[in-house]
Amino acid sequence: MTTLAGTRPRSFHLDRRYLPVIGTLVVVLLIFAVGGSRYDGFVTGRVISNLFLNNAHLVVLAVGMTFVILTGGIDLSVGAVVALSGIVAAVLFEAGLPAVVVIPTVVLVGSVIGLLIGVMVHVFGVQPFVASLAAMFLARGLCYVLAPQSVPIRDETFVALSDWSLRSDSGWRVTSAVLIALATLAVAVWVLHRTRFGRTVYAIGGGEQSALLMGLPVGRTKVLVYVVSGTCAGIGGLLFAMYSRSGYSLTGVGMELDAIAAVVIGGTLLTGGTGFVLGSLLGVLVLGLIQSIITFEGTLSSWWTRIVIGALVLVFVVLQRVLVGRRVT
Repeated sequence: MTTLAGTRPRSFHLDRRYLPVIGTLVVVLLIFAVGGSRYDGFVTGRVISNLFLNNAHLVVLAVGMTFVILTGGIDLSVGAVVALSGIVAAVLFEAGLPAVVVIPTVVLVGSVIGLLIGVMVHVFGVQPFVASLAAMFLARGLCYVLAPQSVPIRDETFVALSDWSLRSDSGWRVTSAVLIALATLAVAVWVLHRTRFGRTVYAIGGGEQSALLMGLPVGRTKVLVYVVSGTCAGIGGLLFAMYSRSGYSLTGVGMELDAIAAVVIGGTLLTGGTGFVLGSLLGVLVLGLIQSIITFEGTLSSWWTRIVIGALVLVFVVLQRVLVGRRVT
């Protein structure tokens, strides 16, 4: 192949924005390699399916959290909203309401709480940490008011939806909860990369003042990202209720931290402006794989999951700081 005189062939340069995501993918592959070499039956369709089955609700939470963190915000209420959504579903089913009414209502509960946080952040200028913390206490308090004890879900339609699955002889299994989580992920990817709203989300995280000068709808977008996060928390609560078949006030304690950890490990900058929803999915897989390793080991305490996750978060935060520093330089 010849080139014109005086010209040089273009060299391939990898965009630095993709480096954290690639790093997360490498971590996923390394965990699979270590687990496959140490434990029989680790790299199988059953184990991979269980990763999605056990973490479908966390995938949806991480999707919503990605929108918020991309703008430089934070949402501490999602774990409490998961619990509240499950309790609302259980109480409404117990009252005899049909699934076609209960399911949209449960999702709407999360959307309303997200709207409340967004209004506090944008209209009243409350810091996202404080606004979402207040919403977390509100949602958790409502859980105990509505149902101090665990409430089982026995609705036939909801149980049938929870039980639906596709299986294969090789061990693969896909449930309705997994399909809902993957559909939510697909919609989020399309919104962030193919719509004006998604481009505005990235612009706000890159610099809110610059986004204002460009004439972008900053205020409306900041409110909507919390609505998105609250809606995803409502969906996540629904998926967790499908998993546990009950509503319980203590559900989701610390789950917001798992969602934030998954987003950070997936390569999204806590300062906003850079990150990908697919990276958050990889972050959830990392958390699930760590738990799987500890389960296969059998002799380790489950608290080692938290220790390893904490170490990974620190590593990825340092990596983000290095990449941001080089970009500024």
